[in-house]
Amino acid sequence: MTDKPIYVTQPALPPLEEFIPYLQQIWDNKILTNCGPFHQQLEQALADYLGVKYISLFANATLALVTALQALRITGDVITTPYSFVATAHSLKWNGIRPIFVDIDPKTCNLDPAAIEAAITPQTTAIMPVHVYGTPCDVDAIERIAENYNLKVIYDAAHAFGCKVNGKSLCSFGDISVVSFHATKVFNTFEGGAIICQDAKTKAHIDHLKNFGFVDETTVVAAGINGKMSEINAAFGMLQLKHVDAAIAKRAQVNKFYTERLRFVRGISLLQDNRNHDSNYSYFPILVEADYPISRDDLYNKFREQNIMARRYFYPLISEFPMYRGLPSANAGLLPNAKEISSRVLCLPLHPNLEDAELERIMSVIIACAKKHQHKRAARN
Repeated sequence: MTDKPIYVTQPALPPLEEFIPYLQQIWDNKILTNCGPFHQQLEQALADYLGVKYISLFANATLALVTALQALRITGDVITTPYSFVATAHSLKWNGIRPIFVDIDPKTCNLDPAAIEAAITPQTTAIMPVHVYGTPCDVDAIERIAENYNLKVIYDAAHAFGCKVNGKSLCSFGDISVVSFHATKVFNTFEGGAIICQDAKTKAHIDHLKNFGFVDETTVVAAGINGKMSEINAAFGMLQLKHVDAAIAKRAQVNKFYTERLRFVRGISLLQDNRNHDSNYSYFPILVEADYPISRDDLYNKFREQNIMARRYFYPLISEFPMYRGLPSANAGLLPNAKEISSRVLCLPLHPNLEDAELERIMSVIIACAKKHQHKRAARN
């Protein structure tokens, strides 16, 4: 195999020479961490870009999720999704909270509000939904449920950077939203994340928690951790903000290519398009249906044979991993939609660096598999 690998995602990096002046400032002022000037600049710049008021930068989004739960003093049971990256549930487990898995809406892959409400018990204290692939959860329904049952809402908005619903930032919903700046995300700071909250008092508490609980040199008000973003990461974020709109525009072009070409392929379906949703085009999931000639896993293996790293996001379900599968809510019979989508989903490569020839390579595998096996069926008949 001589073709170079096509990865499911790849970071969009600005020209290296553009980063050098930022590094020079860090070398000159010798401030490497502890909420230095770039850290403060990036918090304000991101608040402006995302249309939110209060944002706290973190070294990564998992630390941000763990801290968000601490900041709201969440205990007991939290309703969440089995269809996500493991960090969603891990953040609960690390806080001694029991995840309660409920089923998803098969059209959006997000938590089904009816399933959320049906799972509420006296032990339920919060809901942790995920905007899967940056597609908005039913934020209005979740807000109504939370108000009716006096529950907190912590959104895992790892995929939702720059996304909007009805013109409003998707990161502005809930008591807290957590966004990821990991290298694989639309906007990255090499590694990083942030908590977005609704008031200055909560932000101050979060800022104390991410810095060991320190308020000043001799005052510690909470059992905090070290979750601070470094100046290197923050400086890179400032540079990335200059390029992120162009990167999203390129992602949109790839999204359009796939959408137009795949609508003619029998047995391949796409998730429902939300017309009120401004997307960041972070992922391109397809569903391999029963009338496609080969299974999802066979198609996945065909891609691998061609050095194309399509991924089964999200498979297995979180509820199927050893540390969770013993929970009553992890019973597959209670999660039929999540189980079905997980068995059929395949995310195609999507990033700004994809070339036309690489996109054609990807499509050729899907089309060749369809035609080859259709011909075999026709011959047998």
